[in-house]
Amino acid sequence: MDERTKFIGRLLSGEKMAVLCREFGISRVTGHKIWNRYQQDGNRGLYNKTRAPNKHPNQTPYEIERLIIHLKSEKPSWGTPKIREIIQSKYPSVKAPSTSTVHNILERHDLVKKRRQRSKFKATASYL
Repeated sequence: MDERTKFIGRLLSGEKMAVLCREFGISRVTGHKIWNRYQQDGNRGLYNKTRAPNKHPNQTPYEIERLIIHLKSEKPSWGTPKIREIIQSKYPSVKAPSTSTVHNILERHDLVKKRRQRSKFKATASYL
């Protein structure tokens, strides 16, 4: 950020783009990108922009997620297949999420008990 501010300051003082880019060790394309962002957004344009997507088209709707959490809190013994089946039968017009999606939602809200992992190999007397 500090380097970009120096770069813009020197551009504003009248120095040439190609010379500055060489000195700062950036390509002219990057130099022009920094300059255009500064012209468009001012000092805010000098910060890196996030690469996170603005939209999540396949995200489960908020209402369905709330329903899944509500069903699990009502009946803690129900598993993901049962909850998915209930959603399908009660709300046939809604596209029911997959079993793995239901599980991920429950896991995200700490509604799934973690099973203890079993060891793969047990040493016995015959191996020693």
